[in-house]
Amino acid sequence: MATVSKLSNPSTAALSSSSVNTRSSSSLPKIFIGFHSKTGSTSKFASSHLSLRNNHALRTPLVVKCSAPGGNGSAAKRTTLHDLYEREGQSPWYDNLCRPVTDLLPLIASGVRGVTSNPAIFQKAISSSNAYNDQFRELVQSGNDIEAAYWELVIKDIQDACKLFESIYDETDGGDGYVSVEVSPRLADDTNGTVEAAKWLHKVVNRPNVYIKIPATAPCIPSIKEVISNGISVNVTLIFSIARYEAVIDAYLDGLEASGLSDLSRVTSVASFFVSRVDTLIDKMLEKIGTPEALDLRGKAAVAQAALAYKLYQKKFSGPRWEALVKKGAKKQRLLWASTSVKNPAYPDTLYVAPLIGPDTVSTMPDQALQAFVDHGTVSRTIDSNVSEAEGIYSALEKLGIDWTYVGNQLEVEGVDSFKKSFDSLLDTLQEKANSLNLVSL
Repeated sequence: MATVSKLSNPSTAALSSSSVNTRSSSSLPKIFIGFHSKTGSTSKFASSHLSLRNNHALRTPLVVKCSAPGGNGSAAKRTTLHDLYEREGQSPWYDNLCRPVTDLLPLIASGVRGVTSNPAIFQKAISSSNAYNDQFRELVQSGNDIEAAYWELVIKDIQDACKLFESIYDETDGGDGYVSVEVSPRLADDTNGTVEAAKWLHKVVNRPNVYIKIPATAPCIPSIKEVISNGISVNVTLIFSIARYEAVIDAYLDGLEASGLSDLSRVTSVASFFVSRVDTLIDKMLEKIGTPEALDLRGKAAVAQAALAYKLYQKKFSGPRWEALVKKGAKKQRLLWASTSVKNPAYPDTLYVAPLIGPDTVSTMPDQALQAFVDHGTVSRTIDSNVSEAEGIYSALEKLGIDWTYVGNQLEVEGVDSFKKSFDSLLDTLQEKANSLNLVSL
């Protein structure tokens, strides 16, 4: 597992010049620059495999010490992550990225097959590490404004990480080995702006195994179709409901059909279905209801909904429409389980990994979840082992007054807002560094 060490905030004195080659901020599109702009008792679920268990004590972890002296921890030669992929067809990815990216090598050796990033991850990485200082100073002294400099820092990390996973991408013929980078969270309500940002990121990263992340907000559903139709591979993020997930699948299929490409094999996608945050919100609603039936359903909503999402995935990627695309080389848009760390310490630390194992899926795990699963995770196909139970839980929650549409919408708003705050906070931190050296202003 990977535990990123906590690093103190870099001092401005640590900023020094660098020989890093930079691009002028004029290459950054205007959209990036200065844009602020059903029935029955629930008791039968009490003894289910979704019930809570005590956490296990962690044993020796893999350790990633981003930009810290001493480098990486040692990777086991074979872990449960290898078994996860080889036996059950699920790709384990790492939900984190920081410098030096070579700290990912032990994780790759231990079975990690891809990387996801987001504005919150880069906010933590850049604001808490000295590893970005030299490039940042070089960028602003070369005339880049703060936001343009931010994107240059991000692009370098993404390009370097793509290189590390390139062999996996090649070995799987484009089936795995991806690194994801997200468009500006300020564009979550901007259909055309998202399309242009995605095109720009795809062009400047210029790596075959990059995924451009686009949020599954209503305004961005048409963006997904448009970007896919342009032959750009996409990680659709911030999916919290089955209804929105179906719209995402349709956007992918529509985009493939509209592309006009005779070979669709290099246009791929994942749909990032968020898990733990669903329980965080619904558990609060259940505690407010307060009945024994309601309290018994705590910690079960997220996994149940995910199981039904997988059922929808199986349905949508079958039949005449899909088979016509397969003849042109199309690949399924894999379900990716995101937000897999446990927010409630009373819950098992593999709660959002172990019950969601199934073929043609991805599980992206931050430090906590990855370490727990490597340490004591069990590999077996679980995602569709008891769909009827998942349906019962989903319906029981509806009967108690849980509005799944409200839950999805609320979590989407919170997710977008969280990423915007991380993005703005990081730009403020970079501005402070620049101001302290009289380098540049927004």
